[in-house]
Amino acid sequence: MAPQPQLTETKNWNFHTDVEGLGWLTINTPNSPVNTLSREAIMELETLVARFEDLANSRELVGVILLSGKDSGFIAGADISEFDAMSDFSVLPEALKRTHALFQRIENLKIPVVAGIHGFALGGGLELALACHYRVAVNDDKTRIGFPEVNLGIFPGFGGTGRSIRQAGPVDAMSIMLSGRLLRAGAARGLGLVDKLVRHRDMLRWEARKAVLQHRKSKHAGLFKRVMGMGPLRGYAVSKMQEQVAKKARKEHYPAPYALIDLFEKHGDDWQAMIGGEIDAFAPLMGSDTASNLRRVFFLSEGLKKQGTKGAKFARVHVIGAGVMGGDIAAWCALRGMAVTLQDLDMDRIKPALDRGKKLFRKRLKKKFEVDAAVARLEADPAGKGVSRADVVIEAVVENLEIKRKIFAGLEDKLKPGAILATNTSSIELERIAEGLKDPARLIGLHFFNPVAQLPLVEIIRSTFNNDAEIGKGAAFALAIGKSPVVVKSAPGFLVNRVLMPYMLDAVQRVEAGESKELLDAAAVAFGMPMGPIELMDTVGLDVGLSVATELGHEVPERSKFSKLVTAKKLGRKSGEGFYKWVDGKAQKGPVPDHKDLAELGRALVKPLVDMSKVVVSEGVVANGDMADIGVIMGTGFAPFLGGPLQARKDGKA
Repeated sequence: MAPQPQLTETKNWNFHTDVEGLGWLTINTPNSPVNTLSREAIMELETLVARFEDLANSRELVGVILLSGKDSGFIAGADISEFDAMSDFSVLPEALKRTHALFQRIENLKIPVVAGIHGFALGGGLELALACHYRVAVNDDKTRIGFPEVNLGIFPGFGGTGRSIRQAGPVDAMSIMLSGRLLRAGAARGLGLVDKLVRHRDMLRWEARKAVLQHRKSKHAGLFKRVMGMGPLRGYAVSKMQEQVAKKARKEHYPAPYALIDLFEKHGDDWQAMIGGEIDAFAPLMGSDTASNLRRVFFLSEGLKKQGTKGAKFARVHVIGAGVMGGDIAAWCALRGMAVTLQDLDMDRIKPALDRGKKLFRKRLKKKFEVDAAVARLEADPAGKGVSRADVVIEAVVENLEIKRKIFAGLEDKLKPGAILATNTSSIELERIAEGLKDPARLIGLHFFNPVAQLPLVEIIRSTFNNDAEIGKGAAFALAIGKSPVVVKSAPGFLVNRVLMPYMLDAVQRVEAGESKELLDAAAVAFGMPMGPIELMDTVGLDVGLSVATELGHEVPERSKFSKLVTAKKLGRKSGEGFYKWVDGKAQKGPVPDHKDLAELGRALVKPLVDMSKVVVSEGVVANGDMADIGVIMGTGFAPFLGGPLQARKDGKA
């Protein structure tokens, strides 16, 4: 006689059995757009697993299929909102042991347990899937699988270190964990993290059912892959991992990847021992200042995504100005799926931007048809015919007030109703640009940062004319193209350039006085900046730097090296020479002179930036210190592990 259907509801899970004896377990975190493994969800799962064990022993259950009830994806990971409380040493080790034991019970079940994955399967969600016996995933562009924990100052702590090594082998598994990169479904299957792919989400249930009834089991990594975790070869792998990590992160700033490598060095030949060693290595990281600050940055970043007018749609963008910024803004919008028209005086000025756009598409898009589609979306438009069709019009010409006013004088009457009218000005107040407009309230600032494809921030600049509706649409557009909007008041330099310029000019003055530019740049990096102030000035462009400095009232003597370089058209990276010579996009640097304390020198270098961050908050350029911190991090790369300039100042670290 077939077993009778049984139903169990908890706050986070739904479980029922069908007439075939299949158990269908669905996670659906309440009041959340994504599923997370909270402590409550894990305790409920313990109760459910105990039931699975009983039903399996009585042969009333032939297998369990784990699915998500969310459209957004499988499981986004552990509940990060609980991490601060969990960092307590009196709580964390026991909680980890409890979760380890639970996942091992799942793996020990005598019946098949199959995970059906769509969308995101990240962190603890992937660790739970790896504890299942078999994994089916949807092979579409929305599926992303990986361990992003390193971005929060930790590494996988629910057994994922050992189980990923078991499935993918030590080199691939460690690479995924150390980089935090997310895999597409096909790549995850190629590494053994996923066993079977289906084309559509509605095929998951059928394929998972077959996997249970056929008692499928995931294959572990073969000997060829496992050998890199054995004997002397493990030592070689460890040294290579340390070398690669050191290129991107200093141990004193980001201890998590180094702690993970240490764990691998001890237990890389035994995936179960690797899991057993997780807890002692993980707990100190969770309570570290780095992890605490990175969690703060995460929540501030997530908060930015809640801005913007709901339901706003953007299909067409028109960019005026095909220079480095305008061309790269246009290419980015096309990459993100929008139809873009790019205007300048003639095709000779537009073509280099189109060529750069094509390089970006080839780098970011995997398939030829995707590259071709993006190229087709980016259209040269010397006559400006795209203005009347555009949902967003962005001016991105040189930082000259009169030129900008002339451009906007001819635009206003051509716009379609409701279209955003924006300037990418980096320092000029909007009120001055908007003076001649019939409706100055319509002009907002959308200030992107160079390089556009790498820096996530867009400053949404609000003038005294603007209303909430226009600013809301601007924020919504930034989000629609995958950028993070921070609203700033129209004031000279706004937020990022206002705080950057004293920092960069102070460093330039030191170079003018005879200090080594290589030493200054190395000191800033030792402090935690992604690049030093002199290299940054070259990257921004010395002409742009001089223009912003002048706009902000900073005196740059005509006889200075800085002014002479600009006069000689040696503008930095874009011209091939500035303070440095540039080859293939890289600054050619000489040796770094010895210094007794690089980090301390770096702290002195960033002090003007930190001090000015406090000033802009006091002047109301941004809403509060949190917005200053996240804006400066996203716009300048300011050391995320310090939590931003004001947080670092508060902690006495800057």
